[in-house]
Amino acid sequence: MAYREDKDLEFLGEMSSSALNDLVVCLSKDKEGGTLWTEELTSQDEYKIHYPDHSKYWRLIAAEVQCFGANSLVTLVRGGKGVLYREVLGDVCDKLSVKHPGEDSTLEVENKLIAKMLDNAMQQMSETERSDFAKIVGITNLKTFTPASLAAAMQIAFRAGGFKAFHLTLVVTNSVSRAILGRGIALAGNATLLKTASLLSGPVGWALTGAWTVADIAGPAYRVTIPAVLQVALLRKMYQADRDGVLKDIEDELAKS
Repeated sequence: MAYREDKDLEFLGEMSSSALNDLVVCLSKDKEGGTLWTEELTSQDEYKIHYPDHSKYWRLIAAEVQCFGANSLVTLVRGGKGVLYREVLGDVCDKLSVKHPGEDSTLEVENKLIAKMLDNAMQQMSETERSDFAKIVGITNLKTFTPASLAAAMQIAFRAGGFKAFHLTLVVTNSVSRAILGRGIALAGNATLLKTASLLSGPVGWALTGAWTVADIAGPAYRVTIPAVLQVALLRKMYQADRDGVLKDIEDELAKS
């Protein structure tokens, strides 16, 4: 397994070990907590030496993301190298019928993917569940909570970025992880984000989880890839917010919700 230089994954090298922990678990553990038979990360010497200081071997983590998105035979021919993250993201988008034109940034494509997944989930909810969901994520200016009105509000939120876009990404990442991997994200070292994710552990959370459990997104080829892509999307937002000096502000807003 070898890392391919990838501009869309380079930011992982600036993330803390605690921030990377959920991605490592996603890439290496099955529903029962055992080691995935398809993973290569935990067999690497660098992993064995530095675990759980994930930041020391972030390239191995990135390489595992790339390899999960590639055909195993093709990976072998490439000398153990997978595909670039943008191709992994594109495959997931194709699976979920999300358009991802080349002129869109990777962040924009990730936002479209998350918005589409939320839209699909809204279709499965009752109006009461949609209303409760909207209140939790701070969408309070709607007269009705139809799937169409919520979809439009979420698209506006993603275009604007900031708190709501971050919150929606956190919600999707956590609930899809529960639906596919059987566990929510732990968000090690960040009590505020963990508290926020846990807000969706009641009826609305189960409605979200149920929507993705019955959807055809948990097949063998995507059981790791979809949650991993969502983890990367969440980490990218954390990284960007930290660079922009607004991560603490976002965390403060989440703490109030």
